[in-house]
Amino acid sequence: MKSAVETLNPTRVRLSIEVPFEELKDSLDAAYKKINQQVTVKGFRKGKIPARVIDQRFGRGAVLEEAVNDALPKFYTEAVNEAEIDVLGQPEVDITELKDGETLNFTAEVDVRPAIEIPDFSGIEVEVDAVEVTDEDIDKSVEQLRERFASTSPVERAAEDGDVVTIDLEAKVDGEILEDGVASGVSYTIGSGELLEGIDDAVKGLEAGGEATFTSELKGGSAAGKAAEVTVKVTQVAARELPELDDDFAQLASEFDTLEELKADSRKRLENMKQYDQATQAQERVLEKLLELVEVPVPEKLLEDEINTRKHNLEHHQLGQMGLDLEKYLEIQGKTAEEFDAETKEAAVKGIKTQFVLDELVKQEKLNVNQEELTEHLMRRAASSNMSPDQFAQAVVEGGQVPLLVGEVARGKALAVVVEKATVKDTNGEVIDLDDEEEADEATTETPQAEAETTTEAETEKTEG
Repeated sequence: MKSAVETLNPTRVRLSIEVPFEELKDSLDAAYKKINQQVTVKGFRKGKIPARVIDQRFGRGAVLEEAVNDALPKFYTEAVNEAEIDVLGQPEVDITELKDGETLNFTAEVDVRPAIEIPDFSGIEVEVDAVEVTDEDIDKSVEQLRERFASTSPVERAAEDGDVVTIDLEAKVDGEILEDGVASGVSYTIGSGELLEGIDDAVKGLEAGGEATFTSELKGGSAAGKAAEVTVKVTQVAARELPELDDDFAQLASEFDTLEELKADSRKRLENMKQYDQATQAQERVLEKLLELVEVPVPEKLLEDEINTRKHNLEHHQLGQMGLDLEKYLEIQGKTAEEFDAETKEAAVKGIKTQFVLDELVKQEKLNVNQEELTEHLMRRAASSNMSPDQFAQAVVEGGQVPLLVGEVARGKALAVVVEKATVKDTNGEVIDLDDEEEADEATTETPQAEAETTTEAETEKTEG
């Protein structure tokens, strides 16, 4: 076999492959054997039909077609390996010449990973938000904890903001009661915004036994997106009572003996959270700066596949779970279809460029992934996919996607190399040592990985789909 490579553009090549006919012998034998098992010829036992009879009865062309279909993947793979090219996706194959007994010539056009030159990135500088925890932040955190320990008691008065009402609901569309539009004994805190738009105004001022009707657009269910006439009946009004902010509350709501100790712990936790956010922000901004430094051509077919996969995931997974279609989603977001398409393309391009650049850094820095790192990442991905680690691991192994996860971890390590060499300052002008922050966070949270621990969505779909 002979092969030659022609570069069509930075992301696409054409392989020209010549195969002497004698190298097709194994595929020809396999073709005759396969046809033997599929056909019947009077006077011959199944599977024992001579080759010359198959040629006469069914045509030599049918045999050659079967043999070529069998042989093409093998010779294509040999040519790719010989040329040492990193192909992306499936090739477009064209048989240019097939002479029985002489030669098989074909071409294969395929996208390839572009050659990328990583420049010196040690001069990257980014600014991130400063870690500042105010007394107001502490008070808000403690107040949220206090809300969790609130108690309720029935009252004989009209409902007010903050009260917890028990209600019965009935929704009608075009005068017909919806099968899934009736609910009884629903507990609702007025002002929480957790139910239908307009319900707060409807129930405020009602006492137990009172009812009101209002119009609201349904967010889910069989009539999602439609305007419904909703009747709400209040069966109970209960006032919420918050515990006093004192040492007794601290002992009730935490492991601390005093309110001051509880507030000190809240401050520490908020600082850790903001440091985590700061480190994530640093990674994202360093990555953006890195991508600005590197020229990365994007293969058209790969980009098309990535865009289609992102749209499919949004429409059939995320929006489907919320009972929305794309048109309604765009209406809620206040976007046109053209704006959505442009944003999707921009995100897809960034995702592909990120993967290419970080993969090149993995090779350049000779980064490896150990079993402990892979296991930690698998557990993170399992949690984000709402699967147990065992379920996710089984899906990954059965789908042959272990290399995909290894690549994600390796890219995370590559980005860490760049962040380590970058200068990160906060909005106060202070230089941030992210290593110190990650050590401080280790007891409470995992190290942020930003976008590095992702693949293109087209690849991720193969794992989770």
